[in-house]
Amino acid sequence: MPKPKLRRKTVVRCEVCGGAQARIRRITRTYGAGKDLLVIENVPVVSCPACGERYMTAHTLHEIERLKRHRRRLAAGRKVGVVNFAA
Repeated sequence: MPKPKLRRKTVVRCEVCGGAQARIRRITRTYGAGKDLLVIENVPVVSCPACGERYMTAHTLHEIERLKRHRRRLAAGRKVGVVNFAA
């Protein structure tokens, strides 16, 4: 059985407060709705424990825009479960 990969957390300097303990975390973001829904996995987000700020770099935002523009060519078709939350 293969060993699970250990994810290293990258430590960077926060662009907001200058703190040296900000980490890059990977998240999943969704864009659009219905048949136009696009799910982008492993999006890097900088998270700073010192000031509480979470943000994406300009490079990440440009890459997201590129992925959205070329979604028809790049996206893998997957079925997505949808649940309606009724109070």
